[in-house]
Amino acid sequence: MSRFIGSHMKNMDVYAPGEQPQDKSYIKLNTNECPYPPSPKVKERLAELDTDRLRLYPDPAAKRLRQAAAAAFGLPADCVFAGGGSDEILGFTFMAFFDPGDRVYFPDITYGFYPVYAGLFGLSARAVPLKDDFTIDIGDYFGRDGHIVIANPNAPTGIALEKAQIAEILRNNPERLVVVDEAYVDFSEDKTCVGLIKDFDNLLVIQTFSKSRAFAGMRLGLAFGRPELTGGLERAKYAFNPYNIDMISMELGAAALGDTAYLRAIAAKIAGTRGRMAAGLKELGFEALPSEANFLFARSKAIGGEELYKRLKDKGVLVRHFNKPRIDEFVRITVGTDYEAGVLLEKIREILEII
Repeated sequence: MSRFIGSHMKNMDVYAPGEQPQDKSYIKLNTNECPYPPSPKVKERLAELDTDRLRLYPDPAAKRLRQAAAAAFGLPADCVFAGGGSDEILGFTFMAFFDPGDRVYFPDITYGFYPVYAGLFGLSARAVPLKDDFTIDIGDYFGRDGHIVIANPNAPTGIALEKAQIAEILRNNPERLVVVDEAYVDFSEDKTCVGLIKDFDNLLVIQTFSKSRAFAGMRLGLAFGRPELTGGLERAKYAFNPYNIDMISMELGAAALGDTAYLRAIAAKIAGTRGRMAAGLKELGFEALPSEANFLFARSKAIGGEELYKRLKDKGVLVRHFNKPRIDEFVRITVGTDYEAGVLLEKIREILEII
């Protein structure tokens, strides 16, 4: 590590992304990527793009993309903010609305970037324990003395709250910002809270194109909230990187937003595979938490989580293991194609037969 690195950064616990190994070909079920391509409309728009325009800066207001999102979600364009992936939008959120020393509450088992950003921006991170069944007790979030961040569905558990439960958290924290991270919401049964921004001025909803819209390689995300909130995000963006989305991503994102039918079809297809994969794991003696995401969080009494991860990797299948309290016996398994799910189950069966 460089002798010039600041002490704050030197001592930080940073985010650990999922493996992207290059040593051989794997069935990759470790980073929750979509197993299917983006909408055909995206490919069509890509073929139409004029590369001469790449010499120009992109629109810092992302007007075309925001208008496409507004049309898709039935909102005014000033209720939409666009960023370079939901992680960037989360960073702008922590930057814009949280002051150093502020308390921020989130579940003790959730997306690993929340405590990282809390540390980066000098906040007081308060991890709220999930219940023994890994669900959120919404009462734990009532009347908090800080802002709240909830992934819904949660990651890595895949368990989702109902919209009415999120609304109760909002009602019980009228002076606090409640951020709902909906990276996986398209795989759930009508759990999105975007419509609630009409009723609550303290709600910010964040979504990504990386999962259901198959844009993990493009880095694109959206936030929804009252204009006062999206304006705050714009202010943070202009303080950091005004040209935060490239021209190609904006054009292809707008094309994807125009194909809601394809989005729903892909999400339904993945949900179907998720159900079959969960049933197959159950037959092999696994417990899989009730997921509404594009992954399953599962454990077996016959083999530990880390050992299963290593043995599957040896057999050419990547899953994710978290060496953390309460969840170290689990593996998180991305829902791939039916074929990939079949290979996963067969490899697990082979592993269990020899231990």
